[in-house]
Amino acid sequence: MKKIMLLSVFSLLVLSSCVSKKEYAALEAKHKETQDLLNTATVKLNSCISERATAQARVEGLQEQLADMRKTNQDLIDTKGNLTTLTQKGAENLERSLESLKEKDLKITRLQDALTKKDSVTLAIVTSLKKDVGLNDPDIQINVEKGVVYISIADKLLFQSGSYNVTSRAKTILSKVATVVNGKPDFECMVEGHTDSLPYNRGGVLLDNWDLSVKRATSIVRVLEELGVNPKQLIASGRSEYVPLVPNDTAENRSINRRTRILVLPKIDQFYEMVENEMKDMIAEDQKN
Repeated sequence: MKKIMLLSVFSLLVLSSCVSKKEYAALEAKHKETQDLLNTATVKLNSCISERATAQARVEGLQEQLADMRKTNQDLIDTKGNLTTLTQKGAENLERSLESLKEKDLKITRLQDALTKKDSVTLAIVTSLKKDVGLNDPDIQINVEKGVVYISIADKLLFQSGSYNVTSRAKTILSKVATVVNGKPDFECMVEGHTDSLPYNRGGVLLDNWDLSVKRATSIVRVLEELGVNPKQLIASGRSEYVPLVPNDTAENRSINRRTRILVLPKIDQFYEMVENEMKDMIAEDQKN
């Protein structure tokens, strides 16, 4: 550009020395016109250069935005994949939890059915004892505690004072108990002997109230066996004076505490076997499904 301007000035000087004024004026006008065109072109060139730089910067900015958008898009795709995996795992875990709850509910239902069955049998025993057999003596108490039937018989109905020999009247009462027990071969009959707190001092083979309570229990067990009860169902036990119903502070209270208690209860091992069989059946059904 500078070379062109110097050439133009040099040409004007040379021409000015050898051309007429008219020609010089024309050349000068032509030079001015050329200069204006050059200035205009320079301005346009600078403008183009500026616009190109702006456009380039914008392109670079757009490329960065595009790269960010591509990265964001990939992150979203990855996140979606992770969420899908998590959702699937969550659904599987939830399904397993629901299945586990169903299994637990089924187990509880089976256990409740087993307990209901046992309670129904217990109720039938109580009904049989109270109505069908006719144990309605005021000195004979029948009740149910925690699924076990308790028959409490006052001592005066079974033994003479301080003795472990069973009276004839006692055998009549025990025959009714034997009828119920014989009808429930899957149940056990535990006989508990209870005394008052007065020391036993009659000598003989018995040393104390422990001996007396156990001996009375074994005497009842022998009578029940004679009445046809399977000895495998019978249990003899003594509690001495240590499980009183009332304080041993009066003769009347001591009479209440001297008693024989007969427990009619399901065999624990058979009960658990029944529950175990229920569990096995449930597992077998699950495996089929």
